[in-house]
Amino acid sequence: MSLTDLLNRRRSVRHYDETPIDADTVRRCLQTAQLAPSSSNMQLYEFYHVTDPAVLKRLAAACLSQRAVETAQQAVVFVTRQDLHRRRAQAVSEFERGNIERNSPPEKHAKRIKASEMYYGRMLPFLYSRCFGLLGAFRVALAWCIGLFRPVMRDLSENDMRNVVHKSCGLAAQTFMLAMAEADYDTCPLEGLDSRMVKRILKLPRGAEINMIVVCGIRKPGRGIWGERFRLSFEEVYRRI
Repeated sequence: MSLTDLLNRRRSVRHYDETPIDADTVRRCLQTAQLAPSSSNMQLYEFYHVTDPAVLKRLAAACLSQRAVETAQQAVVFVTRQDLHRRRAQAVSEFERGNIERNSPPEKHAKRIKASEMYYGRMLPFLYSRCFGLLGAFRVALAWCIGLFRPVMRDLSENDMRNVVHKSCGLAAQTFMLAMAEADYDTCPLEGLDSRMVKRILKLPRGAEINMIVVCGIRKPGRGIWGERFRLSFEEVYRRI
């Protein structure tokens, strides 16, 4: 099945059949989701794969009793973990050191390792740190000053960096839904939910945030999809420069 076929097959299914789906297949699709691009390869997310019917029932209530959740066989809660930025940066840095030693010319090892350690050891912790908006305001002011002399990344507030984390998590969620379509399973991404209630159900730490919930199953014939798919005309969204 081509990528276009998968995209055409994937629909937001709102009503699922009672047929069970294989949890191991869903797990493999989540492994595939890890291949999605992530800003600076930080992968500041976690996947909570819910198969327990009792927990699914509680999630349905937290998702405002939407039919898609009430009839789903399983669900995946995509969670952002910006609070783990130092641990993840260290893991990537350690990998990159070996990556450089294995794949770069020997005479460039020292320079590239130093640059990688500076980026993951100092720059990223500075960018992802939070302190009631104050660190973000400082970063924005610093970028404004640097921008007087050369191009610079300016969207560095704490909310801007939070958006970066959520975008990377969203790319993983989209990859997961395409992998599920390839496995002949259906999904529906949901944002209409009580995030505080979901965090309590999953016992998530304070620094975790809910990106979205993707419910999973097999579409109920004649009821799973709400009619034809609507998209704006391509000319309305396409600009060639």
